[in-house]
Amino acid sequence: MSAPQELRELLLSRIVDVPDYPKPGVMFKDITPLLADAEAFAALTDALAGLCERHGATKVVGLEARGFILAAPVAVRAGLGFVPVRKAGKLPGATLAQSYDLEYGTAEIEMHADALVAGDRVLVIDDVLATGGTAEASLKLIRRAGAQVAGVAVLMELGFLPGRARLEPALDGAPLEALITV
Repeated sequence: MSAPQELRELLLSRIVDVPDYPKPGVMFKDITPLLADAEAFAALTDALAGLCERHGATKVVGLEARGFILAAPVAVRAGLGFVPVRKAGKLPGATLAQSYDLEYGTAEIEMHADALVAGDRVLVIDDVLATGGTAEASLKLIRRAGAQVAGVAVLMELGFLPGRARLEPALDGAPLEALITV
């Protein structure tokens, strides 16, 4: 599903291309102007909160780091709890960890072991779907905690990268919603 045209145009108008960041040849999509615009940020929050309702979410997971910025206000707007999924070693107390493969090497994410319970339906929110590794690992964490995946929602999908194809098997039928595909 893509966002309605008016919303899509508003969001795209507030996302700035930054060439050669963080390295030469990369066109970085900077969402900070969108976040600084109250109308655009509210419209994005409303759209994502609507997905929570449509998919029957009972909790929202935000992926470090920009996913936190999007997911926390969505959780408040939707009247749901927010669960951060962080890089390994950033959360105090007992955690569940999940490693995943990067292009060169591996990485690990964690969430609090008691953040989700059986019966929770979790919508994962992030800013960008690129290669899908972090999102895929988060789905494994959610299921290991005994919760169900209600879906994954992203502001922007980079359609020229293999994130959707990588994520499809891990979704196991849950929806992947990108408001914008570039």
